[in-house]
Amino acid sequence: MQEFKVSGMTCSHCERAVTQAIQTLDPQAQVQVDLAAGTVQVQSSASEQAIRQAISEEGYQVS
Repeated sequence: MQEFKVSGMTCSHCERAVTQAIQTLDPQAQVQVDLAAGTVQVQSSASEQAIRQAISEEGYQVS
């Protein structure tokens, strides 16, 4: 399980956008978004770098 701190997520649309971006890389990925904490937990075969890039391409900052 990988965990990312993601800033800029504020609503369910943001949650869907991030989830879909990650699942485009790996359709079997399990994604848990915590809007209040600003975190995304991912269980995936995709690399950390690929996941970070996918989230960034949706317009969110990953740290």
